[in-house]
Amino acid sequence: MAADAQHVVWFEEITRHDVARVGGKNASLGEMVGNLAAKGVKVPPGFATTAEAYWRFIDSNGLRATMADALAELEAGGLSLAEAGQTIRRAILRGSWSPEMADAITSAYRDLCRRLGKAEADVAVRSSATAEDLPDASFAGQQETYLNIRGEQALLEACRRCYASLFTDRAISYRKAKGFDHMKVALSVGVQSMARSDIGGAGVMFSIDTETGFDKVVLINAAWGLGENVVQGAVDPDEYLTFKPFLFDAALSPIVEKKRGDKAVKMIYASDGDHPTRNVPTSKAERAAFVLSDQDILTLSRWACVIENHYGQPMDMEWAKDGETGELFIVQARPETVQSRREANALKTYRIKSKGRKIVSGLAIGDAVVAGKVCVIESARDIARFVDGSILVTQTTDPDWVPIMKRAAAIITDHGGRTSHAAIVSRELGLPAIVGAGDATHVLHDEQLVTVSCAEGDLGFVYEGVADYETEGLDLAAIPTTRTKIMLNLADPAAAFRWWRIPADGVGLARMEFVINNHIKIHPMALVHYDTLKNEDAKSSIAQLTFGYEDKTEYFVDRLAHALARIAASRHPAPVIVRMSDFKTNEYANLIGGAEFEPKEENPMLGFRGASRYYSPRYREGFALECRAIRRVREQMGFKNIIVMIPFCRSTKEADRVLEVMAANGLKRGNDGLQVYVMCEIPSNVILAKAFAERFDGFSIGSNDLTQLTLGVDRDSTDLANLFDEQDEAVKWMIQTVIAEARKAGAKVGLCGQAPSDHPEFAEFLVACGIDSMSVTPDSFIAAKRHVAAAEDAEIEMKIK
Repeated sequence: MAADAQHVVWFEEITRHDVARVGGKNASLGEMVGNLAAKGVKVPPGFATTAEAYWRFIDSNGLRATMADALAELEAGGLSLAEAGQTIRRAILRGSWSPEMADAITSAYRDLCRRLGKAEADVAVRSSATAEDLPDASFAGQQETYLNIRGEQALLEACRRCYASLFTDRAISYRKAKGFDHMKVALSVGVQSMARSDIGGAGVMFSIDTETGFDKVVLINAAWGLGENVVQGAVDPDEYLTFKPFLFDAALSPIVEKKRGDKAVKMIYASDGDHPTRNVPTSKAERAAFVLSDQDILTLSRWACVIENHYGQPMDMEWAKDGETGELFIVQARPETVQSRREANALKTYRIKSKGRKIVSGLAIGDAVVAGKVCVIESARDIARFVDGSILVTQTTDPDWVPIMKRAAAIITDHGGRTSHAAIVSRELGLPAIVGAGDATHVLHDEQLVTVSCAEGDLGFVYEGVADYETEGLDLAAIPTTRTKIMLNLADPAAAFRWWRIPADGVGLARMEFVINNHIKIHPMALVHYDTLKNEDAKSSIAQLTFGYEDKTEYFVDRLAHALARIAASRHPAPVIVRMSDFKTNEYANLIGGAEFEPKEENPMLGFRGASRYYSPRYREGFALECRAIRRVREQMGFKNIIVMIPFCRSTKEADRVLEVMAANGLKRGNDGLQVYVMCEIPSNVILAKAFAERFDGFSIGSNDLTQLTLGVDRDSTDLANLFDEQDEAVKWMIQTVIAEARKAGAKVGLCGQAPSDHPEFAEFLVACGIDSMSVTPDSFIAAKRHVAAAEDAEIEMKIK
């Protein structure tokens, strides 16, 4: 082996099996250069110093004893972590290069400059430890990277600083926690041509969703300038999500999310030799624009799939876009080590063994138990004082509260029922919540230690102190199979991926109005007629929310389409039934700009809602935007698994008018496999079930509204609460009748509601009627599945007897 080859090796000569020689990071770069270039993946050229070069540097400067002594003193308590690290780093930085090593590095640099056609190429100098990027230890961010290094002397200095960074305080701590011997880990330095992302953009990419482990998406973060700001979390980046199964179909653009970050600063080249990069503020135009075009997003996502397939595991990658040439590059790839190692089939059940005094009670949402400190927030104005990981206690919540709800351990509200904002969001975030507690904000106080229990039935309790409880892991593979399909009710796209591991048969109800209320917030007619709006405050709010959209209606279509695509992606290829908007007039009026377009009604529950809006001049243009969004999700993104559902359709004449309007907007039943369902929530839907079945492909029984209208009981009336019963004989007759008529007509029929999970006898009744599916909230899925399995088993036994 030539002397140079002992110290320096080119990327194309390296494979992933060379970790001991050049560290995980450089081994991976070499692997991609050698194997993935032919598949279109671009990696900037470069070379790596070897582990042997590191030890040669350490030994030629007599540093082993210094390092060993400092580490021994750290272990014995004679030196603090900071002192030990500083001692070793200072010694390395004082070391000098032997002529042989200096010549090997500078000669390789000159060769790289010749390859690039530059007198002095600017390079990235990256640390790559020989115990790095392993399946169970990423070592990400433990050592340093130096960007915009130009010239031989600057390169040698950067290499020395990389060696020193092997002993940063965080690197020493990480190796100790992972059980690595400090004196057996070497450092390789990767020297790589810089993509001019200082005038372009850069970021990170994962071939898996980092929050949930959902394995069918690619997640990309992007910011202007060099990528270090994204890696270090110093900037709020753009975020893009793409759906892997559709990426290689050239006719589709499966980008399921595009979230614009504020990207307040960007890292650019600097002329200071000691500080070759610096951060500067971004322009208003940069903050308003997306860093990547749709084509760039799709290209990077395809590369992520190619890289993941080659390595056979989820990957964490860094990318850069050259602002001069527009070229994209992968500059790093390592195994993803968090979500990909989670136990895939585990869910938990909870049981309280002993507890303190009961302080507060209300309706239980979810089935978990959490202990923690209380944080009382009475007004949205005070959201900033919320303490992460606390139990949020407040009067009620609305969309403004979602950011801190995601950071809470549990939620308690004074007001609200099972369909309140707090209840819906908590279910989908997997958080235990107690809603309608009455006086929680008065009884509980900040930093009070309590236990929230939602594992004891319909009522949830807050106990003083930390209760003694136990958890039991559930193996998803052991959940019984059923003939009856059990589907999920979902509303919040942000939480849809959380439940991907549950073996559900699809989404039985995706509520469009929840998406509009939480993710769009603007009345669609206010966007259609933005120029003539009378309310200046509303106009100002709309201008702010739609910043970057020349066409205000495109804001609605774009955000709705991406939100629905997330939900569709979470269950693909299983069906996802999207209910078109079903706000009441008072709810529509509360959307920004909505008051100008909504009539005042005495009884909105029975007023201008559902199907009646879609063909009305009052809302027809708004419904057209909803149809545009559905078409985009199905036709451009590829989610043909979306089924459209029409709510509150009072008559067959109304059904015909709605289907006609849909067809005029490009959604014709039967075309391109489009199915259209109708909600069965009005007695006329049951009475004329045969006629409705001729017009629709399926029914979804909305048991709450059907009960309300069958019995003439307001479901929200406290005085009549004892009369509202989904298992009343009249309601059961309605359900049994529509199921029978649907089956005769060959139409699908399902039910959306909690009753099958709360009441085993109701699940048994539905199974006996021959229902096709039941749709429940994710936290109720296992209970519903078990109840249905038991009912089906009992039915089989009866037939045998």
